[in-house]
Amino acid sequence: MEASEDLVCCPVCDALHEVGEVEEHTRLRCVRCHTVIAVGRPEAILRIVVLASTAMVLMTIVVFYPFLQLRNGVFTSRASVFETVMSFSEGVMAPLSVAVALFVIVLPITRLGAIIWALGPLSVNRSPLPGAAFALRWAEILKPWAMAEIFMVGVAVALIKLADLATLSMGPAFWSFASIVFITALQDTQMSKHSIWSALDTAKT
Repeated sequence: MEASEDLVCCPVCDALHEVGEVEEHTRLRCVRCHTVIAVGRPEAILRIVVLASTAMVLMTIVVFYPFLQLRNGVFTSRASVFETVMSFSEGVMAPLSVAVALFVIVLPITRLGAIIWALGPLSVNRSPLPGAAFALRWAEILKPWAMAEIFMVGVAVALIKLADLATLSMGPAFWSFASIVFITALQDTQMSKHSIWSALDTAKT
């Protein structure tokens, strides 16, 4: 029996489905666990690009605007993510500074940029840019390493420990980062690999 290019494996329960061309604004779900396995191209790609662009704009706020402000009597301290990373850039803490910058800032921005590069033209019915397939492949590879949500968990733990020591207030970067975590989760629900790769292959031909 020859393998079919239209076979799609459910990412949750591994059930195989034979999926042909998906009509616009149509969602196909797994017959076993009802997970979305394919989405009509205009709906999926446009939403992914819009969400990625929004997250990219919010990342500029995250990097340079105040993240947290601590107040204890007359003492007040505020810092952005960039300032926090740079404060550990010397001595034995330098590797930690590099790791935080890489996983919290560089890799998420790189992944968002790769998604926009790969799918941006398709969202407006234009031909893909050179290297679109390469960029999309790397966006998938970087997904487990873009750890914005892990950083937010660490911040939550730190807030609990500092709550009794000082008065804390969240800056615009904190809320932007929280929005990015939500947007990224929503974006991943739209990432139907079959629909996206099929659209990219069709656009290149």
